[in-house]
Amino acid sequence: MPLTYPTRPGDVDRLIADDHAVVERQFQHLEAQRGDRRTLVDQVAFELALHADAEERTLYPAMRAVGDDEGARHARGEHQEVKELLAVLQKGQPGEAGFEESLTRLIAAVREHVVEEEGVHLPRFRSKAGPDRMTELGEEFLAAKRAAPTYAHPNAPASRTGHQLLDAGAKAVDAVRDKVSGRGRRLATDASGLLDPQAQRVVDAFAGLEPQPLEILEPDQARHQPTPVDAVAAILAEDGRSTDPEPVDEVQDLVIDTEGGPLRARVYRPAGVDRDVPAPVVMWIHGGGWVLYDVDTYDASCRGVANRTGAIVVSPEYRRAPEHVFPAAHDDVLAAWRWMRENAAGLGGDPARLAVGGESVGGNMAAATCLALQAAGEPLPAAQVLVYPLTTGRQLGESMVDAADARPLNRPLLSWMAMHAFRGVPEAAKDQRVDLLAVPADRLAGLPPTLVITGERDVLRSQGEEFARHLEAAGVATTATCYEGVMHEFFGAAAVLDKAAQAQQQAADHLRAAFAA
Repeated sequence: MPLTYPTRPGDVDRLIADDHAVVERQFQHLEAQRGDRRTLVDQVAFELALHADAEERTLYPAMRAVGDDEGARHARGEHQEVKELLAVLQKGQPGEAGFEESLTRLIAAVREHVVEEEGVHLPRFRSKAGPDRMTELGEEFLAAKRAAPTYAHPNAPASRTGHQLLDAGAKAVDAVRDKVSGRGRRLATDASGLLDPQAQRVVDAFAGLEPQPLEILEPDQARHQPTPVDAVAAILAEDGRSTDPEPVDEVQDLVIDTEGGPLRARVYRPAGVDRDVPAPVVMWIHGGGWVLYDVDTYDASCRGVANRTGAIVVSPEYRRAPEHVFPAAHDDVLAAWRWMRENAAGLGGDPARLAVGGESVGGNMAAATCLALQAAGEPLPAAQVLVYPLTTGRQLGESMVDAADARPLNRPLLSWMAMHAFRGVPEAAKDQRVDLLAVPADRLAGLPPTLVITGERDVLRSQGEEFARHLEAAGVATTATCYEGVMHEFFGAAAVLDKAAQAQQQAADHLRAAFAA
């Protein structure tokens, strides 16, 4: 059952509920007999091992500290049953009678535990401990998950002291088990069976690089993990194809002077375009949840948009959280737009034909930039392209349930990003620069023609589609397309994913039509 009260992204009850949502969706795949059964069970075992360990190290001692000894004792007993069933599943194989019986019992036991925890224990604990303690405990919970063994150990002590003494050794042993068994190369894939075959190959290649779960790492650790870009390169190399980026006429790195300080920007000049004729200019804003990634990560998207549109593409860097929290990134993007508008001619562009687009939080900031320009009475872009945009800080819509377990962006990672992006400014999630769904219709009216692209296996799908409906209701010329069987971050994978190439072409067609008009 979902939490029935508001939480902040880093609150321990929010983090726990996100974990529950992932495992429940994996259970649904197993019950529907779809996807890779062995991998799904391995992922469930991994998720529950880290989750149970972290609760036993952080939540249950905190429950006892506020006088809920019985609740903590009862929950630990339920964990013991789950660990014993996981141990059976880790040794067995799908299809075996003992394996399938244990899996059925595990699903029932976890669901019962979730109902009690989300319906009774967590709200009762919050009422006693207070909201600030929930945030503190969220940090402790993630730290505990980083230190946890990756397999269930039913014979190990479940006390906080026991975990502190034994977890490091068990984690090292488990790492060897993952290497020998090959499980470590499957944990980060999408095992649902719901992806397009080419998209499946991308997430399988990503998992094969053995990234750590970003949603439990510190930001600097997460920034050094493999990315979907690396997965595309791995596929190209495996196929004997060049891993060189899509050629364009020229790439130039610049430094933009703004009130917030110097910003890096990369400028792409499209291939096959007469340099003596001013070209349209598109600002393309990268994603990464305001925490991860940079212009390098979205290089393929910029090259594809430039060549397919025949436009100069400007990709601005912006300050990232948690070093620079909201609204630093939004301010930087707005400043970069104004710089681009003033300097378009100097870049070889046509100042009368400017557009904006972006992916994920880049899509959010593209729309927020248009709204800021409109409020200031400044000229608007000719068009905007929002690719799987974040349009609210709320956990909104069906995709938060049916894509909770998706990769590379799952529901826990979304909360992790918001936790860092809004650190110290919890009201930021309600700011209309983030919560675009809260922008009234009279402010949306007059925005430029908009293309919204979403992916079926993406937790942001529902909110992107909802924003498109808001725009259309406000009278904005809006096209919304959901690409089936693809995941978040698919847009830049055109070298190995046909639907990404189709999406890039759709974006280019939208932009070219606006420039022509």
